[in-house]
Amino acid sequence: MKSLVPSGILESSLYAVDLDAAEKFYREVLGFKVFSRQPDRHVFFECAGQMLLVFNPKSTAIAPPPDAKIQMSPHGATGPGHLCFRASAEEMEVWKAHLEANGVAIELDFEWPQGGRSIYFRDPAGNSLEFAEPRIWGLR
Repeated sequence: MKSLVPSGILESSLYAVDLDAAEKFYREVLGFKVFSRQPDRHVFFECAGQMLLVFNPKSTAIAPPPDAKIQMSPHGATGPGHLCFRASAEEMEVWKAHLEANGVAIELDFEWPQGGRSIYFRDPAGNSLEFAEPRIWGLR
């Protein structure tokens, strides 16, 4: 019997209490398109055929009322999360310069021993974000 393997990751979630600051950062600095927004609950972004969901952890810790347009199980996280965006070797320096030009501090610029580079920075909620070459994982 062949084992099942998901075909990819459709959505990833981060948490931020200040959704206005999160929306501004992901829209203006990273260029994401806002897909959906519900004040004090979430802002959803489209990113290259995948979705980034940014939830207010105070709102998602409880289930939505039965008549809400969007239904989901209660969830959330405390403390900063982490998300890594794919970038080619050629794009890394462009992203680094773009982030710095937008006042985003680069926490770490790292060349991996097995090849590839990562740059780490934070969003306004303190989530750890990274741009990395896929080859750090042996991917193309």
